[in-house]
Amino acid sequence: MKIISADERLAEKRGAKILILGPTGIGKTSLLRTVSHLDRVLFVDIEAGELAVIDLKVPTIRIDDWRTARDLACRIGGPNKSFSADLCYSPAHFEAVGGWLEGLDQIDTIFVDSLTAISRLSFRNAEQQPEAFSERTGRKDLRGAYGLHGREMVLWLNQLQHARALNVVFVGILEYAVDDLNRGVWQLQAEGSKTSRELPGIVDQIITYQFLDFADGQPPMRGFVTTAPNAWGYPAKDRSGRLDLIEPPDLGRLLAKLITKTEKTDDNKTKPQ
Repeated sequence: MKIISADERLAEKRGAKILILGPTGIGKTSLLRTVSHLDRVLFVDIEAGELAVIDLKVPTIRIDDWRTARDLACRIGGPNKSFSADLCYSPAHFEAVGGWLEGLDQIDTIFVDSLTAISRLSFRNAEQQPEAFSERTGRKDLRGAYGLHGREMVLWLNQLQHARALNVVFVGILEYAVDDLNRGVWQLQAEGSKTSRELPGIVDQIITYQFLDFADGQPPMRGFVTTAPNAWGYPAKDRSGRLDLIEPPDLGRLLAKLITKTEKTDDNKTKPQ
């Protein structure tokens, strides 16, 4: 244990952890086109939906199963000393999967496409584990499966959250759900409810990417909704305090606005360093 001085903390490289939600077809994957220095972006392709960016020269890892997803998160986030050797993300797991990912020091941003798809891989794995079956009858126990899945997803997200120096951008499908009392809410489309409930405490930013109608007689326009409450009731959160309510749908610009460090001037205003 050590105290990190103020100067040391300010000198540290720090990335933003962002969730971008949008309807199918809005262009979430295509946001990669707005990021400069694509050689410093790692595209984590889970949906196999890379047609929109098929021409981009971007380093890519494809994930088709939950075990690979956990191994990747371990190599990106590093070993967690609080876990015993038999658990995922422990130092033993980190060493078993080969330690730090080769070339990771050349990466600034992890682009995960998508959180919706990774939740399905996690649940598919969970429903095959012993915890997903009743000890008494041997039949499938969905409560057990969803419980295991929820814990696994939160651990996976926490692992990537602790990659302090990296930007981690999760994209997910936005859906409108109606409960038994006929109350509607916009939310992440994902297996189970635990991930959606706990995400706001994990990521720095929640941004809705949507066609926005300003009731001005003009056609709806694409935009990022970054703060709540907002006129549309979209999920949003801005931990940085740097964003306007509506930002242009430019991921590169958004990242620059979030992570550019500022310093105080004589008139008590801030300016980029």
